[in-house]
Amino acid sequence: MKLDRLIWGILLLFIGGVLLLENFGIINFYWRNVWGFWPIFLIIGGLNILFNKNNSQTGSIISIAVLVVALSFLFVKGQQVPEHGSWWGRNFKKDIDINIDHDDEDHDDNEEDSAVREFKLSEPFVATDNAKKTILNIAGGGISFNLNGETSELIDASIKGKNGNFSLKKVVTDSANVLTFQLDDKRKKWNFNNGSNDVDFNLNKAANWDILMKLGAGAANMDFRDYKVRTFRFDGGAAALDIKFGDLLPITDVVVKSGVADVKIKVPTNSGCRIKTQTGLSAKDFEGFEKINDGLYETSNYKTSTHKIFINLDGGLSNFEVSRY
Repeated sequence: MKLDRLIWGILLLFIGGVLLLENFGIINFYWRNVWGFWPIFLIIGGLNILFNKNNSQTGSIISIAVLVVALSFLFVKGQQVPEHGSWWGRNFKKDIDINIDHDDEDHDDNEEDSAVREFKLSEPFVATDNAKKTILNIAGGGISFNLNGETSELIDASIKGKNGNFSLKKVVTDSANVLTFQLDDKRKKWNFNNGSNDVDFNLNKAANWDILMKLGAGAANMDFRDYKVRTFRFDGGAAALDIKFGDLLPITDVVVKSGVADVKIKVPTNSGCRIKTQTGLSAKDFEGFEKINDGLYETSNYKTSTHKIFINLDGGLSNFEVSRY
């Protein structure tokens, strides 16, 4: 097994394990304690490049050992309660000692955070929506997104969770309807200690969709086979992405940029598909594709098919899988 596949596998197991332990309330993990040690991953990447080139078994063992030790250190560090409430407090309040008694307010906030809320947000569908493209911007962290099915509205979202305040806004221009779904409470965007949020989308099949997702950490599982998706763009950190596309439009553009992620993309066999990659240490599995040159892959029917899907993958330590159905 290649060293880079072992590295991303261990990293994904670490992140998934931490998130799972948090969701079951076994640990409290403070991710901001970890970000300050990001140069560790540069060291690991450098070791991987050196030993992968020499194909040294001893070097591979050293790289894996360094990775395990580093992740063990981060696991312990991440469970320590931060000395400061935020980076702002750390950088600008070093010489200020403020003691404010607000136990009652904290108690009320904790009660509110611990309650699971369920609610819906929606935007109506109007006849003129069909003549324009619909741009859906999705932003948040610690969220699991799913596409449940169709709706007679333009969009509706069923939300279940403990953290943050969600909003759905619509702006109409001459050429597009712009929808923005986001987690508004920035203080809680990266705080997973009180559980994650689940968002189930229903989309109108008549609309022409451009979907742009920015996900700090979390998951997205969406089946677009019955939807006219012209563009799908994903920008994520530690995330799991499982997406399936259809062939209702002649061209579909897919762009995925990720840090440490597990990305699975499925495309129809009757669509010609081209993949361009800039994937660093990421693992790649492109079933049914021919390698044209470094970083370029195509299906055998790419040039002849009237329906084409263009995929651009850019990742650090991720697992990219593209398959045909």
